[in-house]
Amino acid sequence: MTRWVEIEFECLPLCNVGRLDAPLDASPAWKAFCDRVARAIHQHGAHNAYYLHQGICRYHLTNAPDRGLVEFTFEGTVLTDAEDRRTASSDLSVSLHREVCDWLTQPIVDWFCQTVVRAVEVEFDRFIEAGDLEKTRRRLEQIEQTMEEQGGYLGMYL
Repeated sequence: MTRWVEIEFECLPLCNVGRLDAPLDASPAWKAFCDRVARAIHQHGAHNAYYLHQGICRYHLTNAPDRGLVEFTFEGTVLTDAEDRRTASSDLSVSLHREVCDWLTQPIVDWFCQTVVRAVEVEFDRFIEAGDLEKTRRRLEQIEQTMEEQGGYLGMYL
């Protein structure tokens, strides 16, 4: 293991969101996701704003995989500075997903939830520095272009 904290997430640049309503044939889960993204845009705007979803943050508190693991899920908005080069703030919803830690108490869970937010902000800066933000933008532009070429249809729930 080369990192103390494992963080994974999907990133949606809010400036790339063209519509705020879900397709009529969307699943309930997709409609709920679209509603959360729309709320994020209404609350934070779309400029230099990114919606992180399917986020997982794992802390390994011991060197034994069956003891000392604390895993959180997170979702929400990260805002960057004016140059879009660094995290300025975030508005994330964090919750305990699973744990293998018999000494975990609620005050520790609360502290870790705050720590997850800070860890994700650091990781998002690393994401920007690695060029992954630009790769995400280009991929979304390509998807939009493909949709336009195919008359707006890419496939169900994409």
